[in-house]
Order: sequence, then structure tokens, then C-alpha cells
Amino acid sequence: MRMHKIDLDQEVLDYLKSQAEPFIDTPNDVLRRLLLGKTSNEKLSQVKSRESLSHNPPPVPAGTPKALEHILQVVYLTHFVDVPRSKGTKIVAKMHGGIAPQTVLDKYCRQLNLKAFEFDRLIAEPGFGGLKKKLYAKFSAHSVVIDNYLNQPE
Repeated sequence: MRMHKIDLDQEVLDYLKSQAEPFIDTPNDVLRRLLLGKTSNEKLSQVKSRESLSHNPPPVPAGTPKALEHILQVVYLTHFVDVPRSKGTKIVAKMHGGIAPQTVLDKYCRQLNLKAFEFDRLIAEPGFGGLKKKLYAKFSAHSVVIDNYLNQPE
């Protein structure tokens, strides 16, 4: 197929990047998906296999607060599946009936009194020491759930 060059302003380019599957999509792939609702054939299987992996965080026990469930699922996707936090946030939002990603972000930022970059640092810590401390303080009755979820094999 013949290719054409186009000029994009920074805002449009940033949007395309936010919609891309990292290390898989080209700008053309993103535009094709957004405008035509199609994924190029050669990348379809890669995207599907990655999405199926990233949609399967372990379940949490019944009675776990939704806020804790959302936080743990984002941590799992980000740390154990190696999905960018913003993408993990979108996946968790979609898993929970298509709630707004901002609702999920609120759980690990506002409710834990953190900025997103601070949350990222806590996720990156070996053993999740700082994150566990924050979660234990907020969800003290659910420390076993927190430990079980965050002590996954790497």
C-alpha cells in the first residue's frame, strides 16, 4: 500500500502516543484503528495476545473494598505484567464495567494521598515496602489480601 507523509502538531502526536500499544503500534496503526476501526493484520495477533495477558489480574476475595481492588489490580498489571500504569488504569476501568479511568486513578492518588509519580516509585520498590505501608494504613482489615496479592511470583 502506498504511504504518505503528514504533519502533526504536538497535541495530536501526544494523543496518538496515548492510544498506541507500546512497541507494537505505529502512528498509522493508531489512526487506522481510531478512524477505520481496524487493526493491521500483521499486528493483530500480537495485540490480542498482549491484551489477553493484561486483562487477567488475579481475583480479589469477596468483601475487599473496591478501592483496594482497583489499586491492587493496577499494581499487578504495572509490575507483574509490565503494562504502563496509564494503560493498566484504563484496563482496570474497563474491567469494572467501563468506569472512567479517572475513577481508578483517584483510588491510588487521592485516596492514598499520592501523586501519580509517587505511586510509580512505590510500585518500583523491591518488595513494595512503601506501598504496603500506605495500603495497611488505609485498609488495615485487609492486610492478608494485600500481602497475598503483592507477593506474586515474578
